[in-house]
Amino acid sequence: MDWVAWVSYVVLFALLLTGLFLNLLGLPGLWLMLASAVGHAWVTGWKYMGWPSLLALLVLAVIAEVVEFLAGSAGAKSAGGSKRGMIGAIIGGLLGGFFLTFLVPIPIVGTIAGVCAGTFLGAWAVEVMVGKEMQDSINIGVGAAKGRLWGTLLKSLVGVIMLFVAMITGFPTGAANPGGTPAATSQPATLPTTAPTTAPATLPATNPLPATLPDVEK
Repeated sequence: MDWVAWVSYVVLFALLLTGLFLNLLGLPGLWLMLASAVGHAWVTGWKYMGWPSLLALLVLAVIAEVVEFLAGSAGAKSAGGSKRGMIGAIIGGLLGGFFLTFLVPIPIVGTIAGVCAGTFLGAWAVEVMVGKEMQDSINIGVGAAKGRLWGTLLKSLVGVIMLFVAMITGFPTGAANPGGTPAATSQPATLPTTAPTTAPATLPATNPLPATLPDVEK
């Protein structure tokens, strides 16, 4: 059994879960997941996870980032938010997700609720400080929170897909031969010798005729 591969696989699973959690907070968790997959492939000598799997994970991560950006910005812009308001929404979502993760004892739910609440408060506070009306600031905060919610959910869905792709393609199955080539079956160096069946060197002697015949009585 390849113990190095199995230990690396367990570490990979732990890092993938960590990446999903960081993704909920708005941090680059998907890129941690991708880096973990690359590390697992390198540690195991590229026997279980190759470049096609890593390329698929890269494409999924890029798609998730684009979807999150478009969803988040669309929510704030639709309500008339400014760039400073979007920055406030990002910072507020990060802080809210971090604190409510520990205050709400329900996994994932507390983090998502904290991200949405923090996004709303961050966008609302910044828009008020730059001189927007209270109702307009509230509408911008609500729009930013909705966009952040949809962006986080879609990005997390892609993260779950990445987790399954990495766990399936990186599973250490078989492949016990490190060289990647099957061992050749060699024939025995010498064949067993058999006792040769040789004819006897001399034939057994037959009874010779007497040298002289006995005299017959006349």
